[in-house]
Amino acid sequence: MGLLDDKVVLVNGGSQGVGAAVARAAVREGATVAVTGRRPGPGEALAAELSAAGGAARYIRADVSDAGQARSSVAEVIGAWGRIDCLVNAAGLTSRGTLLDTTPELFDQHVAVNLKGPFFAMQAAVADMVARKAPGTVVNIITSSAHGGQPFLAPYVAAKAGLIGLTRNAAHAHRWDRVRINGLNIGWTATEGEDATQREFHGAADGWLDEAAARLPMGKLGQPDEIADFVVLLLSDRSGVVTGSVIDWDQNVLGGLD
Repeated sequence: MGLLDDKVVLVNGGSQGVGAAVARAAVREGATVAVTGRRPGPGEALAAELSAAGGAARYIRADVSDAGQARSSVAEVIGAWGRIDCLVNAAGLTSRGTLLDTTPELFDQHVAVNLKGPFFAMQAAVADMVARKAPGTVVNIITSSAHGGQPFLAPYVAAKAGLIGLTRNAAHAHRWDRVRINGLNIGWTATEGEDATQREFHGAADGWLDEAAARLPMGKLGQPDEIADFVVLLLSDRSGVVTGSVIDWDQNVLGGLD
């Protein structure tokens, strides 16, 4: 449909999982795309895949938990293409910790990846949009667990709940600049990272995904390509004037009880 024709898009945490799916969908819709990640292997492979499919794409090695690298990833996009039109913050850390066993170091790691990185990437991207007096869009990938979540996700929930507040605050601050900022509270999603997390922290064996899917209302976990299509819609003009919205993209209903 060409929803993102001629748009320059940066996907932080875009070398795998939901971020990679967003990058593929954005290229398919006509965008020029850069993806960031800490590991060159997956990032370079994805950029090559997107380029081979006819898209303009590049990989930027960056650890967005470092504010300087989060900002410099935006600067590299602007240096390459003259501007940034769309930003997606898809990087996430989901290592486990409860209120009682979370160390200050683990807490700081979650804040750095799940809140500080998005903050400073948004700062750099929105600054470019405002300086050019051009409209732009940001989508933050958050989590339905930010409503409360499981006991073993305490630092993750704390940081992601902060990202909800940041999304709304920034959207309010920059609505007159025509910069639209929204978020998605995604539910349990089938990604490479989730597979590793289930095996590392919960002792999951082969076949865990099918067993988990069978217990869910729709018979499957969330799919990255489905999330990506929704993100592209929010990045595009087809989502109209919507800003400051944090949408629950999940098959569980907040407040619903059986």
